[in-house]
Amino acid sequence: MSIEPHQVSLGFTRQGFPAGVHVCQIFSKDEERLDAVLKFLRSGLEGGERVACFTDDLDDTRLASYLAEHSLLLAEHAASGAFSKTSASAVYFADGRFDPERLLGLLRTFHQDALADGFPAARVIGEMMADVLRLAGLARLLEYEARVSLLLREHPITAVCQYDATAFDGATIMQILKVHPLMVIRDAVVHNPFYVPPEDFLARHC
Repeated sequence: MSIEPHQVSLGFTRQGFPAGVHVCQIFSKDEERLDAVLKFLRSGLEGGERVACFTDDLDDTRLASYLAEHSLLLAEHAASGAFSKTSASAVYFADGRFDPERLLGLLRTFHQDALADGFPAARVIGEMMADVLRLAGLARLLEYEARVSLLLREHPITAVCQYDATAFDGATIMQILKVHPLMVIRDAVVHNPFYVPPEDFLARHC
């Protein structure tokens, strides 16, 4: 007897998705990015999920004010372990390096701990900075994103990866899209026509 996957809302659309989707948001304005972050975090907390945010820009005051408007108290969710916010630089570039194996291990542990602590699902949203190209190169970044898609099949974290279109060139953005099955376009989440399944991508490029 098959078990239906846990359904989640991403918050910035009316659509429902099975937990474990891997979504890419290409943004050109910071307000667009922050709006998606706030709505994604809110919908996860409203759904009782464990939620993590990797950001260097969203301060607690703004987040707390937004959540309070929706009858959610940031301090309570942080104290219960339902919410955490970490510097994106500290997560992605610990010790000045971009290490896909370490990052995949963090995601795996995040999901396992969430379920062990009684949460029905887990989600994470984070912005990837252009420093990754200097520290690791595009090949390692794409390898990481492709391997995230593989990891989410076993550990279905709902993940949104944010990329600044003003910080990455067009050719790089096209490569990034290839390793994300879903993408955000004008407040809708759509299947990405440029997507290459991770097994195929890794076989060709890694």
